[in-house]
Amino acid sequence: MGPPSLPPARRLPRWHPVAALALGAVSVFGFAPFYLLVVPLLSLAGLVWLWRHQHTARQAMLSGFLFGLGYFGSGVSWVYISLHTYGAMPLPLALLATGLFCAFLALFPAAIGGLQHRLRNAGTGRWLLAIPALWVLGEWVRGWIFTGFPWLAVGYSQVPYSPLAGFAPLLGVYGVSLLLAFSAAALALGRLRYLAVAAALWLAGAGLTQIHWTQPVGTPLAVSLVQGNIAQDLKWQPEKLVSTLRDYRDLVAASPGRLIILPETAIPLFHDEVPASYLEDLAQAARANGGDVLVGMPEKFPDGRYYNSMLSFGSAPTQTYRKFHLVPFGEYIPAKPLFGWIINILHIPLSDFARGDAYQLPMQVAGEQVAMNICYEDVFGEEIIHQLPHATLLVNVSNDAWFGDSIAPWQHLQISQMRARETGRYMLRATNTGATAIIDAQGRVLRQLPLFTRATLNGTAQGYQGMTPFVRWGNRAALLLCGLMLATAWLMVRRTDYRR
Repeated sequence: MGPPSLPPARRLPRWHPVAALALGAVSVFGFAPFYLLVVPLLSLAGLVWLWRHQHTARQAMLSGFLFGLGYFGSGVSWVYISLHTYGAMPLPLALLATGLFCAFLALFPAAIGGLQHRLRNAGTGRWLLAIPALWVLGEWVRGWIFTGFPWLAVGYSQVPYSPLAGFAPLLGVYGVSLLLAFSAAALALGRLRYLAVAAALWLAGAGLTQIHWTQPVGTPLAVSLVQGNIAQDLKWQPEKLVSTLRDYRDLVAASPGRLIILPETAIPLFHDEVPASYLEDLAQAARANGGDVLVGMPEKFPDGRYYNSMLSFGSAPTQTYRKFHLVPFGEYIPAKPLFGWIINILHIPLSDFARGDAYQLPMQVAGEQVAMNICYEDVFGEEIIHQLPHATLLVNVSNDAWFGDSIAPWQHLQISQMRARETGRYMLRATNTGATAIIDAQGRVLRQLPLFTRATLNGTAQGYQGMTPFVRWGNRAALLLCGLMLATAWLMVRRTDYRR
């Protein structure tokens, strides 16, 4: 007798494409700001159930594509806001660009649908191994192809409340995605032994949440995270400059933190254009607290290159971090001879930044070693760990005003929560309009400012030392697991074919 196989495919109702689209669309409720962590589990299980009962690879690919279209259409629809509202792209073109972007992302679950169908009749155990591995490999490829867009990797939905978050310090976000996808496939199959394995994984994750992979070092640090709330459509207007400089100077002067952090490009001038007396005022306010202030402003060099940078002023010597991972079409134009015309459509200031070094040392400020990352960079967990284990704190500065009053700032906050959990470090987020927050080493938000308010978030942050397994291995451990699962499934298929 051969291994147990899936039941013969039965004809699905005509509404199954609508079901695939709806399952993808509701998945957004599993992520911040909703945090309904069970929703992605159920929606993925629904997709796997559809795949289980489909006759052809074409049907499976269509279901995967429609699921992806709903998933990304609801999850990253805020791209339209940055293109049209703030990038001044004409409405029809912005809608088309957003739709094409979501359709491109939907190709990944479509490909997974086609690949898994080839194993559909190879036995339930092999199918159960293959689907999670294929899903995560799809997320991983999406995270680097064309510079990468790993936003909405399903593992993010499990931080900070799910037991599966306990695996984040070991396997990173892709490892959490792998375990969630395995649980979803087990649920779709509905067989007791598979559900028991999934339940054991969740119990193991709950146990892992009690393990502390890093240790506090030094005394808690007083911090002040400045949220300027400068409207994006006014930020670069010359008539707004004086009030912007005044507001940030006043906020810094009133900040009690030993480490004061301003948002990304808080100062809408090149560094060499900012009056030296103004920077000295900021430095003096930080020195009065016995520490330093981190200020976001672009830097320009004589050869024409300019960088999205963070500079420190105060008690320590001035240090600079220059953004490495730039946003295509927002911060630089890829393949400029081919796409350079887009600059004339998108009215985005400073849309062709140069790239900083991939490996930069942590900033030594306020008695801590700070791993700096700017905006979109914290989506790439394997790049964040370049500054570890030396860094004692993580700092992300951002300007999510580009996405208006949407769910994007909340999703970005949850991504930062995952980075804190993976590395066992506090994450300090200073943003222009939100979400400005202090996140502890377990990925929990300790304090947070309301969105779209001009205020300073004052609190304390604890430095940490040590290495989590993820800091040591990066994504290699999760990818190795995927490879082993696929290899096992393939060998099981080969053995069955040989016996036949």
